[in-house]
Amino acid sequence: MRNNCKSQHTSHSTHRTSQILKSYGLIPRKRFSQNFLTDRNIAARIVNALGLKGDDAVIEIGPGLGILTDGLLESGAKVIGIEIDRDLAGGLKERFDGRNNLEIINADALKISYKELAAQRKEKLKVVSNLPYNISTPIIFKLLEEREIFSMFLLMLQREVAQRIVSPPDNKEYGVLSVMVQLLADVKIEFDVPPSCFHPAPKVYSSVVRFNILNKPRIDVEDIAFFKKVVKASFGQRRKTLLNALKSLNIETSQLLELLNIINIDSKRRGETLTLEEFAVLSRGLKKLKETL
Repeated sequence: MRNNCKSQHTSHSTHRTSQILKSYGLIPRKRFSQNFLTDRNIAARIVNALGLKGDDAVIEIGPGLGILTDGLLESGAKVIGIEIDRDLAGGLKERFDGRNNLEIINADALKISYKELAAQRKEKLKVVSNLPYNISTPIIFKLLEEREIFSMFLLMLQREVAQRIVSPPDNKEYGVLSVMVQLLADVKIEFDVPPSCFHPAPKVYSSVVRFNILNKPRIDVEDIAFFKKVVKASFGQRRKTLLNALKSLNIETSQLLELLNIINIDSKRRGETLTLEEFAVLSRGLKKLKETL
């Protein structure tokens, strides 16, 4: 699954990236956690994995210098690039001037309304991104909140984050992100990407992760917002038992104990041992309990 960037090719690509940045008068900005993909073979694999057709619309978050954008445009799909860096956004508009299937929006991907972007389109959108590590988890949660307009995400993430996402229960990587993603999507790590494929090279490996959005949650969840609240409480302090962790929901210990006995979940278990189904049963029970208080 691991992919190695060829050193000679990578050296040339990195040099070209440096030249493009220099032509814009830019250096990679730490505050935007910028690590630009330089390997065109990796970019081609990502574009190919999207399976784009000519009438597809794809949102690219953080197109940067446009190595992915180039391949996306060649597919004939409509590309909407969201770039927070004003100088990079300007450079992209200049580089791809005349391409009628590209729209560049200078905006914060965490603050934009994707539903508004999709309002004029009949088909669901796809999302692709070499996500900055510092915003990857908030972006995933935001995309999931607006999931009705998306068919899939293909995201480059820090490998540790990718492993958390696909982790099964009773595993140290299993957490809130694992539960919420697995509730709402089929998820798979496509391949790993070494640091040498980026400029500047990060200190860790990356992984390209596919999220196929489900038409409905994997299990019956009446109130997803409350479900998420229960999951977050359960993982709030990982060393705490479920009984102690759930006290943060402002429910009496005796009532929590009674509920856990009724739904047959041992109060001494920890949040990371619960399956999706058990979290669903727990959240339904807690919601009914809070409604009676």
